Amino acid sequence: MTKKASRSSNAMGRQKNSETERARQVVAQEAARIIVDHGIRDYRLAKQKAAERLGIAGRGALPGNAEIEAAVVEHLQIFGRESHADQLRLMRVAALSAMKLLESFTPRLVGPVLVGTADENSAVNLHVFADSPEAVALELGDIGISFRPYERRLKSRRNRVETFAGFEFHHSNNSIQVTVFPIDGIRQAPMSPIDGKPMKRVDLNAVQLLLEHV
Repeated sequence: MTKKASRSSNAMGRQKNSETERARQVVAQEAARIIVDHGIRDYRLAKQKAAERLGIAGRGALPGNAEIEAAVVEHLQIFGRESHADQLRLMRVAALSAMKLLESFTPRLVGPVLVGTADENSAVNLHVFADSPEAVALELGDIGISFRPYERRLKSRRNRVETFAGFEFHHSNNSIQVTVFPIDGIRQAPMSPIDGKPMKRVDLNAVQLLLEHV
């Protein structure tokens, strides 16, 4: 291959990479809009819908979940601004209050309310640690809180999916979802469906600090 042909090939490669990157950004932005406007929590589904609406095909043109999450944060900051900040603060206040109610189970805040991608369709997600889910159910009953049980499948280790019991209830005008882990489950967070890394978890004091620095 001549130097001229090589330069031409490299230029075409750079242009193709640039177009692919632009397509990924556009799909991520549209997926973020779908997630926020329609309350879809499944990033894969939102990505597919966005690609279909935009007529973009090819796996290389589809963004990863981390890119979509970043686009959701950007979308909320641009279009939500003060209203989103106020809503996020109220949800974190509700999280702190619920964590105090369940303090004996070493609660940890996880998910959209923690990372800042929560919207009006989001629930406050907590992880608690107990000898059994029944212990948490009894505590909620003693407090006088009505709840709905659920099960959640999470990847606890690479390529290993486990089912955990949980309880959903309303508190401080928010939906609270409390997933129960064994006591030693506090040592290793399950894998995030967003980036495949251990979920970020924070304790009650960290949530308090978040509220103080808003």
